[in-house]
Amino acid sequence: MAMQSAGPGVKRVKQTAPHIHEEAPPGAKEEDDEESLDRISRLPDDILGEIVSLLPTKEGARTQTLASRWSHLWRTAPLNLDCRDLPADDDGILLGAFLSAHEGPVHRLCLPSRHLRDRAAAVDGWLRSPTLDNLQALEFYLDTPVRYGSFMHSPPASIFRFSSTLRAATIAQCHIPDNAVEMLRFPQLQKLELVEAKISEGSLASLITSGCPALESLLLKTCGSFHIRGLRINSPTLKFIGVFSMFVELIIEDAPSLERLLHIILHVKMRLTVTSAPKLEMLGYISEYADSKMTFGSTSIQDLRIDSLTTVVRTIKTLAIHSNFNLHMVIDLMRCFPCLENLYMKIPKSTAGVANSWRRKHRDFLTSHDIRLKTIFLGYYQGIRAHVDFVTFFVLNAKALESIRLEVGSRDYNERYFAEQHSVLQMEKRDSRGARLCFKTPCDYDAPHVMHVGDLDSPDPFACGC
Repeated sequence: MAMQSAGPGVKRVKQTAPHIHEEAPPGAKEEDDEESLDRISRLPDDILGEIVSLLPTKEGARTQTLASRWSHLWRTAPLNLDCRDLPADDDGILLGAFLSAHEGPVHRLCLPSRHLRDRAAAVDGWLRSPTLDNLQALEFYLDTPVRYGSFMHSPPASIFRFSSTLRAATIAQCHIPDNAVEMLRFPQLQKLELVEAKISEGSLASLITSGCPALESLLLKTCGSFHIRGLRINSPTLKFIGVFSMFVELIIEDAPSLERLLHIILHVKMRLTVTSAPKLEMLGYISEYADSKMTFGSTSIQDLRIDSLTTVVRTIKTLAIHSNFNLHMVIDLMRCFPCLENLYMKIPKSTAGVANSWRRKHRDFLTSHDIRLKTIFLGYYQGIRAHVDFVTFFVLNAKALESIRLEVGSRDYNERYFAEQHSVLQMEKRDSRGARLCFKTPCDYDAPHVMHVGDLDSPDPFACGC
């Protein structure tokens, strides 16, 4: 039927065809039932099992209630059992039930370190469960504060049975005696984290060299009562080292694969001697204020000042320092590290700054050196004359610069301040037309964002997002 024009104030009514009921053809109901299944449930069992294994322990168990399609997956899926996902008042009861009822493998097991003290026999029994035969990751995580003089247990002997499968291990609040180190052999272990572990320096060096011949990542967190005072590194496989210690002396004698050395506490002494690390690219934090010293061959750097420059280190591309915005010092560091691409600097919020007026030595540097910096991160930027002069030097002279990130106080985090600094820093005259200026507010956590050994190879451990 043709529609006629409606007069003013008359509502149009759209005619629709009458509803006609049609009987479904044979077999359509079965097809509809199959279509009603969600797309995830139609995936093969092995893929669904992998999905279950990626869920927290409690959430993985709950998939049994989704549908009959999922009910058998939990019992056979490879699991990641983490006690942090269990109720806080559980004392291993649920974990024991999981291990006894589960028919599939467990690839990762995380236990609180207090169980080594309070439930040592139960832990040993759990570790002997057949479901752990192919265990790849074992973590005894620190869940209670360490008290000075507290008794520390040794890791259970049952961990030795994972020597052929274990690839990642975290050992917290344990005593690893010298005679135990002689028996520790984990030829597949790639990641090792020691948290408040009592171990002698000689045993630790032996564990790295002989006990874990495939080790790639090492994280030492000993900020409490049990300090590792010094360590010599001789390892053909180590790529990443993280140190969280009140005092440490590191001697890198022979580390042909080492790429990163991260010192995770800002305000403490760091004594570093590098004899051979031909692939070392990332280094920091090194502090100006803690009697820190670095030695590369015959080149010595004391409190970030060059004592003697006889050898340049061309491999370092990322450097993080805790220092004032001292242009003269940074230029000397760039002489030592001529291929530097990323510079991260943290300063105390109370600093008044130093005079950064350009001198003849700066002009001489520009005529004889290329500034290869791509990223500069500065915190805490206050917009005072010394800070402005520091940033402007790189704005006007760094041809490869891509990003300048300035950490500013909350009161300065506004569009008006951003526009003002864009003008003050002469961004319109920047030597690199692609360079961007961005701002961020201070982070609560100033040190590198390395919480676990798996974070050592994160893309950018020194900076928060802008």
